[in-house]
Amino acid sequence: MTRPIQLADVEMPPLDVPEELPAITAEEFEARIAALLAAVDVDQVVVYGDREHAANLIFLCNLDPRFEEVLLVLGRGRRTLLLGKEDIGYVPVVPIEVDTMLVPSLSLMGIDRSGGPTVEQALREAGLGAGDRIGVVGWKALLPEESSLPMSPIYAPAFMVDTLRAIAGSPELVVDVTPALTSPRDGLRTFNSADQIAAFEWGASRCSAYVMAVLGAARPGVSERETFHAVPWGGEPLAYHPVLSSGADVAVGLRSPSSRRFELGDAAIIGIGLWGGNTARGGIVAASEADLRPESDGYLAGLAVPYWRAMATWYESLEVGKPGGDVFAEITDLLEGESFASSLNPGHLIHYDEWLDSPIRAGSHDPIASGMVIQSDIIPTGIRAGWTANCEDTVAIGDGALRAELESRHPALWSRIVARRAFMRDTLGVNVRDEVLPLSCTPAYYTPFWLDLGKALVFA
Repeated sequence: MTRPIQLADVEMPPLDVPEELPAITAEEFEARIAALLAAVDVDQVVVYGDREHAANLIFLCNLDPRFEEVLLVLGRGRRTLLLGKEDIGYVPVVPIEVDTMLVPSLSLMGIDRSGGPTVEQALREAGLGAGDRIGVVGWKALLPEESSLPMSPIYAPAFMVDTLRAIAGSPELVVDVTPALTSPRDGLRTFNSADQIAAFEWGASRCSAYVMAVLGAARPGVSERETFHAVPWGGEPLAYHPVLSSGADVAVGLRSPSSRRFELGDAAIIGIGLWGGNTARGGIVAASEADLRPESDGYLAGLAVPYWRAMATWYESLEVGKPGGDVFAEITDLLEGESFASSLNPGHLIHYDEWLDSPIRAGSHDPIASGMVIQSDIIPTGIRAGWTANCEDTVAIGDGALRAELESRHPALWSRIVARRAFMRDTLGVNVRDEVLPLSCTPAYYTPFWLDLGKALVFA
């Protein structure tokens, strides 16, 4: 039987945001490097990173490149960071023992890049040589059917890959090992420790608090940019450029906030992502259906309610051991009779990068597993002009052992998780399992009308 949904008076859940960022210990970084080397059949591993593609380096040594490219060389008992003139001074953030090498060619254009080793010379000095089998960690992994090249396709700069192939002496000796970190089945970054989950909750909780601040400031006559003045941003690293679009531009969902001023009845969408978390909301700048424009008539029953039903069902479908393909099919089947579909995977792994990979895809046998941090991500496509809906937040998955560790190591975090899960069950009627651990402050809290944030959708 289909459970009825109503728009009800709901007090906004507490926007509890921790002040101190939990630290990852040097011992955990050491264990990650050892696990990576044990997982790949190569002599040396070279990890690439830059400002946009920093997640693998942060995971392995806590370094997020500023301005320049960075290479981390691992193997034969050595680890070496190759850095340009900007990042060489940033090395103190690395909590483990590592050799460093200034490589002027990695510096910015126009800077004096003489007087040091070339990239090739530095790689050789770091231990790479002829006959070595070299594994490269880029920022994506290609499926076999995505390339017909005779050599291993590698998602990393051609200059670096060509140099590695020249050093090894044969293109076949340089292979992609990115999945060792990113695979949704067995990638190291897929399974987060208690401390890593605590660090990600630090970001995820802020995302939800900041989005709620924007929703509270969005009023007719106020510009999109002005609403961001309400966000108490403290310099936290962003996972993507914040997005906010309204009116006719709402279809351009990734647009950054502009000087456009909200009008009564506008559709609008907002998203803010920090490391480890993302919150997004889409709705109508109105207090009720009475404020809707004629072209938006029927919005609540036609989009908002069935959308939230799908989102609530998604939360309830999460279960340790359940194949991700089953979650995908459940949401797809639920939306079969609706006027819209989910444009991307309904849920994906999130990490220092906003999208790591996803076990939730058609036909996937990759299970939902303890340690995963997952982003709810049902984005409706095929909807009417003037409509939008979105209610994205971040959860972790934790079996009994991980939950006990979180409670022991991070008791304040655990209290927030328990309160958020109780809010989902007791206030919203969303019956999540014990292994679902909300990291955002506002899980499944959906207020389709932005001028009345005290009205949210719930199961009646």
